[in-house]
Amino acid sequence: MHDVKRSTVLQPLSREHHTALTLAKVCERATQSCDENLVAETCQRVIRAFSDELEPHFQVEEQSLLPLLRSAENRSLVQRTLADHQQLRALLDDLRRNDSEALGSFGKSLSAHVRFEERELFPVIESLL
Repeated sequence: MHDVKRSTVLQPLSREHHTALTLAKVCERATQSCDENLVAETCQRVIRAFSDELEPHFQVEEQSLLPLLRSAENRSLVQRTLADHQQLRALLDDLRRNDSEALGSFGKSLSAHVRFEERELFPVIESLL
């Protein structure tokens, strides 16, 4: 993302975050274009990226990283991460219908989620590694 020196455990996830931000921009651009074909193509691209990249990424975070955050003061970070993942998953049905509004929401949510993880979640995890 930026030149933050990440722990080797988190580096692959940070690289995937960069890809996710690019995808988020594509979503927002397609939504703003008001071009039905572009919206449809982008929805299909997001659905593929979700199953190929995002869902596996979420699984790694949920199964490997979040369990490190057991203490009470980190509970809100865990809850926010899980809520964001759930919100993004919930938009998939609307994306399958090539819903432009869902595409815009997905892009904004994905972008906000990546920034949250890079700025708040990952630094805490690194302090525990």
